[in-house]
Amino acid sequence: MQIVSKGMRATQLYLPNNPVYQRAVENIRTAFRQIWQATDDLIFDIGETEIRWEDNAIYSQDQRNESIAWTLYKDGVRSLTFKPGVEDTEIVRFLAVLHQAKNLQADAADDLLTLLWAEDFQFVTYTFRELASENAVPIERSETSTAQMGGGGATPGGEAGTTDPTALRRQVEEEAPPKREGLVSVDDFDTTLYFLDDKEVDYLHKEVEREYAQDLRRNVLAMLFDLLELQTYGTVRAELISILENFIPYLLGAGDFRSVAFILRECKVILQRARELIPEHRQVLEALPSRLSQADALSQLLQSLDEATSHPTEEDLGELFSELRADALGTLMGWLPKLHNERVRALVQTAAERLAQAYAPEVLKALASTDPAVQIEMVRLAGRLKLPGAPDGMGPLLERGERDLKLAVVEALTTIGSPSATRLLEKAIDDSERDVRITAVKFLAQRGHRNAFPRIEAAVMGTKLKDADLTEKMAFFEAYGALAGAAGVSALEKILVPKGGLLARKEDPERRACAAMALGKTRAPAARDALQKVTQDKEALVRNAVSRALRELGAGSSASTASSGGGGGGSTGS
Repeated sequence: MQIVSKGMRATQLYLPNNPVYQRAVENIRTAFRQIWQATDDLIFDIGETEIRWEDNAIYSQDQRNESIAWTLYKDGVRSLTFKPGVEDTEIVRFLAVLHQAKNLQADAADDLLTLLWAEDFQFVTYTFRELASENAVPIERSETSTAQMGGGGATPGGEAGTTDPTALRRQVEEEAPPKREGLVSVDDFDTTLYFLDDKEVDYLHKEVEREYAQDLRRNVLAMLFDLLELQTYGTVRAELISILENFIPYLLGAGDFRSVAFILRECKVILQRARELIPEHRQVLEALPSRLSQADALSQLLQSLDEATSHPTEEDLGELFSELRADALGTLMGWLPKLHNERVRALVQTAAERLAQAYAPEVLKALASTDPAVQIEMVRLAGRLKLPGAPDGMGPLLERGERDLKLAVVEALTTIGSPSATRLLEKAIDDSERDVRITAVKFLAQRGHRNAFPRIEAAVMGTKLKDADLTEKMAFFEAYGALAGAAGVSALEKILVPKGGLLARKEDPERRACAAMALGKTRAPAARDALQKVTQDKEALVRNAVSRALRELGAGSSASTASSGGGGGGSTGS
């Protein structure tokens, strides 16, 4: 009870998201769980200043304004029972009721008993006495007490009194005064306690369920929009629009995103159907979705969603995000890497993809943002969606962007694969970043893009790759072999096969190994002869590269033989 008392003060002073509040509630729940290990329920007797359990005073507070006992006692509660399960949710509500009852005014319409009855507790029961008569029989909550006629304590059917229903009814009828003529009594009709048939009871159940299942906010909003459409008076419409404007922040704070989306959709309907809508009202209604799409409002909404402990359904959020305007794209992309909640991140990404597909100019605007996070997320999004117009805004990023941004641009361009994308990848061959060059060269070689051949040839035959690592050299040489074909065998053979003589220039083993791999990519028969010349080379790196190239040429030769084997002439040589 000391823990409950402390918890009551904590719930009064702090909001539910405060750590002190949460710790106090958890302490109460822990204490109750320990109690349930020893007993099935807790029954307390309530006095003016103390609470007793099994005739032992376990709580005492003389200051009435601070006393839980006095708060209960002054409104007639004489006993209080807690049952297992009360600690989950009802104990917090019970403490809130006590706090509310303590602060009620003297002339208030409610009292503690009314508040307790309204909460409909399942794990909290109580008895109370009518304040007008202290000797009255306590009314047991959730139990039916049987009144006794005559002297108390007599056996059923005895002379002093009876609790038998039939005898009790007969005794009342004998003592009652005679009925006046013309007075209708329920006793004149053949009724029972449950006089409805099964179909009628089922109908009532369904109607009650339907009533409770209604969305009252949606009904109110529907009435507002009906009035807004039908009422042509300017003052009426101005007041209705003002109500809608003020209602949106409340709905967002309550997490009712579905209703906000409903408002935004209905505004578009009103703009089309409302008669005699003046320009001022039209302008305000058109601006409602735009206001939600503005950076400040949308950022606050996304932050609240990411930090919330309970989240709305994906359907509700999806409906809200589907109403965002094009100018929300930049804000969504900027928040995407900041979001920690996976559900919210997925919905934001879906909303951004929808806006990017619908509004191509906004994609270019987001690519030109000064925020690197927005740029890189927008580049990745454009790549996933294969937006054909996105490369127009990626050129500047490839020229002056940071390494991560450049890599994202190249990867997006390879995914898009449009003519404008491949033109940008040609420029990426000469980029200052190694990974950017390698990715661009590999993609262009795979696509067989001949326009990139002059740049690749200049790198292979020149000194540009002199200080490059083996991976980059290999990428450029293999791209050269794939694009040059048989025409490149002669140049590659000069690099691979060492020249005789003491004064002959010795090629770097890595460069020779790369030339061997490039010969394998040419798929030309002459490449095999060049490779055969160095199968016993003294450099292990060169020998391994030659072996791999010969295997690749063997696979290519087999494929060529298989494809031509069905022709006439009977030639089977290879």
